[in-house]
Amino acid sequence: MPGLANTVKGLWSLIVGLGVTGVEFFRPQLTVHYPRKEVDNLATYRGHIDLVARDDDPLTPRCIVCRKCVAACPSGCIAIESRLVGVEPSGDARELSLAPGLIVTGSHAAPPPRQKIRREVASFNLNYNLCSLCGLCVQTCPVDSLAFSREVYLCGSSRADFEFELLERLRRRAAAGGQRAA
Repeated sequence: MPGLANTVKGLWSLIVGLGVTGVEFFRPQLTVHYPRKEVDNLATYRGHIDLVARDDDPLTPRCIVCRKCVAACPSGCIAIESRLVGVEPSGDARELSLAPGLIVTGSHAAPPPRQKIRREVASFNLNYNLCSLCGLCVQTCPVDSLAFSREVYLCGSSRADFEFELLERLRRRAAAGGQRAA
């Protein structure tokens, strides 16, 4: 008798399983078969970050080099280099050596007025290999100079393919006429 009960229980389990499979078989597919079809609902897709251009100059990013994105990034995947604009180098040969390899030129002269000093981005590097896509950099940017990319089909054959110079990407995008609105 116990063998018959186990057999009936096993058959019932099989019928229930086939019922679930049969119902799912006739439902529409949710999976997209990539080479033949592409996903069309990418409005909320969050790819790697990209620089957003200024409204008046598509070759210049909105970034004010405050480095809040660097400080907020838990992965340490953002590196920014800047240069000062509006500061003329001093022609004086006097230098102040603070440490080996750290020399301040023209340190005796008065600094330029604060309103004339402006920093601009020299390079904005993103190591996408390390990025966790948390979005803290985008959230903390006070001037909305960072946005998520819509680049879905990103591929490469080495880690170096995922180390981006975002300033160069911005300029290439502007030259190609593909400036996207933020």
